[in-house]
Formats: sequence, structure tokens, C-alpha cells
Amino acid sequence: MKKSILQKSLGSSVLLAAIFFSGNASAQDTKVIVNTGNTDGKLGALSRRPSADKKETETADDFVLNQTTVLTGATVTGVIVPATTPVANISDVEVELYHRFPEDSVEPSGNVPSRLNSPSDVEIDSATRDSKLGTLRFDVRQLQQNFLVKNSVLNGINKKPLNVTHGEGQATGDEVEISITFTQPIVLPAGHYFFRPELLVTGGDFLYLSAPRPIVSPGIAIAGDLQAWIRNSDLAPDWLRIGADIIADPATPTFNMTFSLSGAAIPDAGTPGAADCHEQTTSALAHQFGSVHSAAFSLGFYSVKSLQQGISSFCGQ
Repeated sequence: MKKSILQKSLGSSVLLAAIFFSGNASAQDTKVIVNTGNTDGKLGALSRRPSADKKETETADDFVLNQTTVLTGATVTGVIVPATTPVANISDVEVELYHRFPEDSVEPSGNVPSRLNSPSDVEIDSATRDSKLGTLRFDVRQLQQNFLVKNSVLNGINKKPLNVTHGEGQATGDEVEISITFTQPIVLPAGHYFFRPELLVTGGDFLYLSAPRPIVSPGIAIAGDLQAWIRNSDLAPDWLRIGADIIADPATPTFNMTFSLSGAAIPDAGTPGAADCHEQTTSALAHQFGSVHSAAFSLGFYSVKSLQQGISSFCGQ
């Protein structure tokens, strides 16, 4: 979401950095660390990049990291509508990450029922990845044709008191899984975050599919799991709870979204902003991978120098 000067100032204070590298972390060093499981087909929520005739619409769901982690990739499951839209019409994928409100935010506007446990007003600048900028690449796998979604949220994203629409009804399209590789992996300290993917689909739209809440197998339970939120460019910087504020149906009160995140944990990394962050993180990587050279190779860095530059960026030095 495009930010004002004030919002950019808020985002610039975030102690988070991207590690830049050439290549990918090897399979033995990365694993799925967040997984909400398989879709339940109850909801399709619009997740759309802005274009000349369509407003940006963002759907976000939360995840928790218990330690400093290098995020290397993700998967997202959704439906392409209308059903006649070719899957090949997906032309851009962007990922943004958010802290929880009130971090990176201003005072509540009063335009929505609640901002408690919502995503922040603005994204974490250094964690944004976009296929058109070359900071991620993606592959599309078609899962099922004519997939029926029981309810949807596309345009009914309104300020209160008009927020309750009960959804916009069923939708049918090709179910797809988007596999994402961060060509510039993201380093995050331990914390509670929101993951927001957006797609640009020529002649159509992407409906991000819901997953069960609470998470069930094969998903991985999230401590303090929060519900999914949505906003468009008219509502921003505020967000609405898809289940509690828009659908408002006691039978399906809240939703998760269907996604996963892959990466590698660095349990003993330093603390961003601390004087010894660089030294401690370098030592942790050397101990974890056998040497700094092995860490650079295993995590896909171009060189040890590139790894050291990445550590400096993460530590804020």
C-alpha cells in the first residue's frame, strides 16, 4: 500500500533487514516453518495488486516466529475468477509483511469496529518482495478446475456502520497454488507478524482461500493464532476482520488463510540494534553451520563478504 511521508517515517524506524544473496538456501537447511494447512473452501477473499481500473485490495493473516529466522519462500492457495480466466494471466505477485497494530501506526480513526490485533497501518519496508522488481519469483500449479468457494469478499469492504455485508456469495474458478521464492530472503527477529500476498491477474482476480481456524493437520498450530483481516485503498490505513466485521455469521465467525512459509532459523542470532549484534550473529552462524564459509554457502550467499554485509544490514549497523 502506498504510504504518506509520515507513514514512511514510521516504517523507516523498523529494526528489520533483508539479507541479499545470489541463489537459494539448500533444501537441507530450510524447512516449512509456518503452515495453515489445506483450504476449507469456506471463503475467498480478494487479494489484488492495483491497476488502472481496479483498486488495491489486501488480505492478511498472522504468523509467529519464536526466534530469528531467514524466510526463503512461501506458498499461497486461491482461486482465479472468473472461471474463464487463464492461469497464465497471473502477471505479478507481491508480498508484504506487517507488524501488529499499534506498531508502525497512528491513532485509530474510528472508521472500523476495532484495530485490536490487526495488521499495522503500513508494511515493513525492508520485507516487501515483488516479482516485477526481481525480488521474488513464482510458479503456478493448477490444483482443481471449477472449484466452488462458499462465500466471498471482493468489494464489500466498507467503513462502519456499513461494514457488515455477510459476504458476496459463492464464486467458482480454477484453484491454484502459488509457489514463491524470495530471491532476496527476509530476516525477521522473533515476533508476531502478518503475511499479505497480492496478485495481478489480467482480465480476472485472485481470491485468497480460507483455511480452518483453529489450524488442523497437516497445518502447524500457531500460538495465539489471530483471524484474517482485509482492506482496500478506500479503507486504508484501517483494516476489517473478515469474519467478525464483514461476514458476521455465527456459523463461521473467523478465518485463517491458506499459506505456508519456509526458511531457516538462527536460534542464537544477535539482537538488532545491540552493540554486539554483528559479532554474536556471526558467531551463531559459524557454530550452527560449522564455519562462516559453510553458513554463506548453505544459506545461498554469493560470498562471505556478502554474508557479512547481510549481517550488518540485519543488525542495523
